[in-house]
Amino acid sequence: MESVEGKVVVITGGVSGIGLGIAKVFASAGMKIVLGYRRRDHLDEALAWFGARPELVVCPVPLDVTDRDAWRAALDTAEAEFGQIDVLVNNAGISFIGGIDQATYDDWEWIMKVNFWGVVNGITECLPRIRRHGRGGHIINVSSMAAYLSGAEIGLYATSKFAVRGLTEALRPAVAHLGIGVSELAPGLTRSNIHHAAEKRPAEFANTNFTPDAELIGKFGELMNMGMEPEEVGRRTLAGMKENRPIIFSHPESRDEVREICDAIVAAFPTDTPPPERAAIEEHRRAGKAKAGSILDAE
Repeated sequence: MESVEGKVVVITGGVSGIGLGIAKVFASAGMKIVLGYRRRDHLDEALAWFGARPELVVCPVPLDVTDRDAWRAALDTAEAEFGQIDVLVNNAGISFIGGIDQATYDDWEWIMKVNFWGVVNGITECLPRIRRHGRGGHIINVSSMAAYLSGAEIGLYATSKFAVRGLTEALRPAVAHLGIGVSELAPGLTRSNIHHAAEKRPAEFANTNFTPDAELIGKFGELMNMGMEPEEVGRRTLAGMKENRPIIFSHPESRDEVREICDAIVAAFPTDTPPPERAAIEEHRRAGKAKAGSILDAE
C-alpha cells in the first residue's frame, strides 16, 4: 500500500501507547482514523491532541476487542462515517508479570482472550468488509519482540504473542491474491501504560496467583518509560505497511540476539539428505506459498 492518503484505518487500543503513536502518524499521513477505546480518560487525552490539529480526521468508537457485538457496532459506525475500511491495526493487548509455572486457568484465559482472540475477532469481523469493496487493504497484527525472545516471567504474554505471530504468517499468503497485505509488528520496549493492565483484571478471571504489587508495577512502569517513543514506532509501522513487509521490527537492539536464535535453529536440523519424494512435497509447498505472496517472497 504505497499511497495511504484518504485510506480508513481501524486501530484497537488506539488512545494510548503504541496504538496512539500509530494513530498520530497515520493521521498525519492523511489517513482517516477510527480510534478504538475503552477508557474515557485516555480518549480525552488523545482527543486533546487531535483537537489541536483540526485538519486530521478521527472517529472514536468504544471497543472491547473481546466483545464481538462491540466489534460489529464499531465497524458499522466506521463504515457509516467513512464509507469503507481499508486497514486494520490489531493493537490492543494486556500484559502481567508472573512465572508461567504458577499460572492458573484464569490467567491463561484472560491473556489469550484479549491478546489472541481479540486479534481473531478483529480479523473475522473486519476482513469481510475489506474484501467487499474489492480495492485491497492491509492488516497489521501487533505481536512483540516477546514472540521471538521469551522468558519465564513473561511466559503467558510471550505465548499469546507467539500465537499472533503464527496467525499473521498464515494469514498473509491466504489473502495476498485479494490485494490485501498482512504484516506482523513486533515492537520492543516502548513507552506505554501496559504495566497497569494487571490492576484492571475482570472479575470473571479473578482466580490468580499473580496479585498486583504496587512496587513491582512501579518498577515495570519505570522500565516502560525508558522505551521508544510510540510515535517513532508509528513511523516505522507506516513505512513497513507501505512496503508490505511481512514483519515490521521497530527496535534494532534485539537484532543480534534474534540472529543467534536463528543460527541455533538452523544448526539443530539433521544434515542427512531427505528422500526425493519428501523433498518434492516440500518444494511444492514452498512454491505455493511464494506464489501466494508469503514471507518467502520478501527480500
